[in-house]
Amino acid sequence: MARIPQGFIDDLLARTDIVSVVESRVPLKKAGREYQACCPFHDEKTPSFTVSPAKQFYHCFGCGAHGTALSFLMEYERLEFREAVEALAGQAGMTIPEEARGAGPDADTQKPLFAVLEQAGRLYQNQLRQSPAAIDYLKSRGITGATAKAFGIGYAPDSWDFLRGQVRDRQAAVTAGMLIEKDNGHAYDRFRNRIMFPIRDGRGRVIGFGGRALGDDPAKYLNSPETPLFHKGRSLYGLFEARQALREIPRMLLVEGYMDVVALAQHGFANAVATLGTATTAEHLNALFRATDEVVFCFDGDRAGRDAAWRALDNALPVMRGTRRARFLFLPEGEDPDSLVRQTDGTAELTRLIEASRSASQVLLDGLTQDLDMKDADGRSRLVEKARPFVTKLPPEAFKADLIREIARRSGLPAEDLDRLYREGGTPAGRRAPPERRQRPMKFTPVRRALQLLMNDPRLADKLPIDIATLKQTGVAGADLLADGIEFFSASPHLPAAAWLEHWRDHEAGDALQRLAAETPRGEPDDLAREFRECVARALEGEKQHERERFQALMNKQQATSLTPDEAAEAQALLERLRRGPQA
Repeated sequence: MARIPQGFIDDLLARTDIVSVVESRVPLKKAGREYQACCPFHDEKTPSFTVSPAKQFYHCFGCGAHGTALSFLMEYERLEFREAVEALAGQAGMTIPEEARGAGPDADTQKPLFAVLEQAGRLYQNQLRQSPAAIDYLKSRGITGATAKAFGIGYAPDSWDFLRGQVRDRQAAVTAGMLIEKDNGHAYDRFRNRIMFPIRDGRGRVIGFGGRALGDDPAKYLNSPETPLFHKGRSLYGLFEARQALREIPRMLLVEGYMDVVALAQHGFANAVATLGTATTAEHLNALFRATDEVVFCFDGDRAGRDAAWRALDNALPVMRGTRRARFLFLPEGEDPDSLVRQTDGTAELTRLIEASRSASQVLLDGLTQDLDMKDADGRSRLVEKARPFVTKLPPEAFKADLIREIARRSGLPAEDLDRLYREGGTPAGRRAPPERRQRPMKFTPVRRALQLLMNDPRLADKLPIDIATLKQTGVAGADLLADGIEFFSASPHLPAAAWLEHWRDHEAGDALQRLAAETPRGEPDDLAREFRECVARALEGEKQHERERFQALMNKQQATSLTPDEAAEAQALLERLRRGPQA
């Protein structure tokens, strides 16, 4: 899909009032220069959700949710990014440029791929109607013609050149993964003698296929390869169909195969989706949580299934924000969702299993304690340490607090003390954690402070007497981001901080920038402006001045009291770097 021009998004956010967007959905109350409400993304009695009209940004100090007007619509209305842009553009009376609808350079390369995949889908569906063997197979799996039509199921004949002989653009078919090109330039069909399941994107367009072998091919299931349109780590089979079938999706079932999804839909569970031969990723989960608040993972009850569940749990923890919940269903031995639901009373049995599914915290704690003697003090202490990497992955909100309380109950430590241990990187009962697990507080560097001040007041970028190129090349962490922000706001002083933040939406630095934007610096405008200039100057100088000040602070502490072993090591390292001079 072609990208929406960033300039259009800048203009859209400049014309959008986030207060109006939020207030039409959540009652807001004025609180100084900002607005407050009880957070719509998690349960709370005391308002911790703030909306800043100056930054055009929202932040919840309870659950950590934050973002722009686009982010709010995506989370609150469960919209995809493009859908959120279209919603705001409609309210502002703006039209998304034609470049974003299919006339840009990306679209020039992608349009033929969509066309060949759509053509392949039609050809496969037509072949299904002409193949008694394929029809009989689907009937044997309990799939009706109506269900096959709803999912666009087809059949790839047992031929090396069925598709090759009919596609109009052979190179597009190769790029889309439908043909395999040999070194001598000849090409042949990737999918042969297989039931074909089209995989669709959020707009219903075919982006790839999954094929189930009808014969004795050792590769029972075969997916499209990675292509410009299809990425296994982001795509989910059945998500488009689920959203088409259900207006509201209270929970989503995540299963392992195409036939599971289709069979479940056949028996009234239209809320099932499947990954495509890969472990569940954070991108999969974010896509699911935009459609629902609860995801139920369905796994086999054997060792392999439990290992897969553990990996899924590990990936789920960082995205467990607000009302999002994950549960785990372990199927009876020898069963999968497809076979279970086709049994007598199978629908009722699966419903019972879903209702009895286990929470993420139960699965996590049972896994952590399975080899520990919880009657022994050492076992309880080991639980605290084993849980640490999982707890630290969680956003700071209700689910994390609940988990810490349960760990506290099992370990016998007060929840407040345990929370502090995890936040400060300490260990229970004076034990030292392994070095790789100790959590150190992040330094609030001059660059971070400058970024925070700049997003609080973009006018600070105006007429700043610095060389942007030099700032970019200092080598100081984050200096390139700071330089980009100064350039952006110097050129577009009328735009709010939210517009610049949208430039970094899919960048690894995006979330850190949003956390910085959430805090509003206190002080008089002139004092904040002077501090901003000083921070930029320190970034230009590098970190030497900061290191000198830190070394002096450590020496002062040593004279007054004593240094911890970590502080002593830090002081020694600082002294060595300062002795080596500017090139250190």
